[in-house]
Amino acid sequence: MQPYVLVLYYSRHGATRTMAQFIARGIEQAGVEARLRTVPGISTNCEATEPEIPDEGALYCTEQDLSNCSGLALGSPTRFGNMAAPLKYFIDGTSALWLSGALINKPAAVFSSSSSLHGGQETTLISMMLPLLHHGMLISGLPYSESALLKTTTGGTPYGPTHVAGQDNRAVDENEIALCVAQGKRLGEIAAKLIS
Repeated sequence: MQPYVLVLYYSRHGATRTMAQFIARGIEQAGVEARLRTVPGISTNCEATEPEIPDEGALYCTEQDLSNCSGLALGSPTRFGNMAAPLKYFIDGTSALWLSGALINKPAAVFSSSSSLHGGQETTLISMMLPLLHHGMLISGLPYSESALLKTTTGGTPYGPTHVAGQDNRAVDENEIALCVAQGKRLGEIAAKLIS
C-alpha cells in the first residue's frame, strides 16, 4: 500500500472542508498522497441517521483509514472552544487503535475555523491535540518562518492554521490558504522522512 497522510475533518458550513483541501494540496506538494475523509453528523437520538456514503464531499473515515495512515491532519470548526461533537465522537471510538499502538510516532497537525476572531480557535486546536498525544502521535505546528503567520489579521497560529469566517461566512483568505498549504507541506515532509 502506498503511504498517505489522512486529512480528517468535520465541516458544517464549508470553511473547514476548504482548509482541508488546501492542507491536502500542501501534503501532495511534499510528494505524499493526501487522503481526504470526513465524519458523519451525530444525532441526539443516538440512531444512525446519515447515509453510509455522503451525498457530496469526502467519504466517511474508517478505522482502517486512520490505522494505516502515515500522518494525520485533524480539523474541526470551533464549538465553544472545543472540537465539534461529530469529530470527538469518532475519535472517542478509536480505543482499539490506542490499545494496538497503531498511531504511535506518526506525525499529526490540527486546524480549525470559527465565526468570530475570539471564538476559541487555539483551545479547539489544543482539544484536538490531546487525544493525538494519548495515541502517541508527534504534533507538528506552524513555525514563524511562515511569513503569512506574521501577516494574518484573521486566522493562523503556531499551533496550526485557523480561519475566521465571521457572521457572513467569509471565504478563506490568501494568508489562511498559505498557512494551510504550509502546514500540509510540513506534515507531508515529516511523514516522508519518518517512512524512509
